[in-house]
Amino acid sequence: MVIDGRTLVTYFEKMVPPSLALEKDRIGFQLGSLDRQITGVLVTLEVTNAVVEEAIKMGANWIFTHHALIFQPLSSIHMDQPRGKLLEKLIVNQIQVYVAHTNLDTVKDGVNEVLANEIGLLNQQTFLIHGEDPLIKLVVFVPTDHLEEVRNALGESGAGSIGAYSHCTFAAKGEGTFLAGENTKPFMGVQGELSRVEEYRLETVFPQSMQPKVMQALLESHPYEEVAYELYPVKHSIPFGMGKVGELLGKMNLQNLVKLVKQAYELDYVKVVGDVKKEINKVALLGGAGSRYVQEAKRQGAQVYLTGDIDYHTAQLALEEGIALIDIGHATEQRVVPSVCQQLKKYIGDEVPVLSSKVDMNPFQIC
Repeated sequence: MVIDGRTLVTYFEKMVPPSLALEKDRIGFQLGSLDRQITGVLVTLEVTNAVVEEAIKMGANWIFTHHALIFQPLSSIHMDQPRGKLLEKLIVNQIQVYVAHTNLDTVKDGVNEVLANEIGLLNQQTFLIHGEDPLIKLVVFVPTDHLEEVRNALGESGAGSIGAYSHCTFAAKGEGTFLAGENTKPFMGVQGELSRVEEYRLETVFPQSMQPKVMQALLESHPYEEVAYELYPVKHSIPFGMGKVGELLGKMNLQNLVKLVKQAYELDYVKVVGDVKKEINKVALLGGAGSRYVQEAKRQGAQVYLTGDIDYHTAQLALEEGIALIDIGHATEQRVVPSVCQQLKKYIGDEVPVLSSKVDMNPFQIC
């Protein structure tokens, strides 16, 4: 399979829609040429010298990264300094860089959902809402024998999610008619004759940001040469944002929750604020640097807040507010990398390698 950069970006943006990002976030295509054929994709948390060496060794000429390569405008590039050397190495080796930052934090199966699922959070709600995604209603007409195939494909693409329920659809049986003209190859019926077939009217809803992904699933699963479908705006929208608030499977004290977190995220250590004997049921979580939202976590009823980059003053504030903290570090965002790889492979198959970076992004060590 030959894939160029423009096609790959289309796949990226079906997976992680840019519309879900915070305003002015540095996302999207940042370096390289969209015309180059893809030899491999390396997925990483951050673009470092070690990651670029890894891409070169693996023969990957695209890097999909969570943290932006270029976050502030550049006034100059000095090739004798670390940042300049990194950019030079990328350019010389013709490696392209694409960024998904707060949109990857926000999207389904993104950073925060992965982290929440790994510690078993139930009844997950969005922690920090920063936008609303309008709902679209899809109506499609499907022959009886293919109803379940199309219904399942739509559900797997993310359509039909309503609260904690997924794969929500409605189907009603009826009769469809068509007359297949010249140069057609009808799946059912006879060319040149008015055909009557038993069909189902299948309905579901999905957020507007997911439209490219849902429509691809529909067209790939539907047997008709020309698929009859309708899209309607719905006077409802779904709030979206970063982080998760949810409940543990059962109550536990802070000390046992720390053990669970370390095991789930494969961490050697965490920093903890609060009484380790305190009973915990409700958890707020935000991947990356989220120390500024301690009071918001408390307001939403969480007894403990998991995030990274917690400083001294934030820890003191948490003690005053009576909410426990677990500093899981910024590098735990790397937990999303396998999920991104798995999703991307569904689009491009096995002919172009999609690889998870093995570089450890945690810059800290305990001595």
